[in-house]
Amino acid sequence: MGYVAERSNIRTLREDDPMFHIVGNITLTPRAGFEISKGCPTEYFSIIRRAINNGWIKPVAYMRDDELMWDKIKG
Repeated sequence: MGYVAERSNIRTLREDDPMFHIVGNITLTPRAGFEISKGCPTEYFSIIRRAINNGWIKPVAYMRDDELMWDKIKG
């Protein structure tokens, strides 16, 4: 018995990928990021900020191939 592996139509975008940012008329906005609530304890916030600054935690976005294609056509 065999199986057929499908090719994924999901792409991973990292910060250094040109498609990671959404380009507006006068804005450049990342597709992914971090949101830390105001209720986050200061010591946890400091640890998270340090991890982001040191590259231990990185934003990553996922998009379907068709979304990327339309974005490239529009751009």
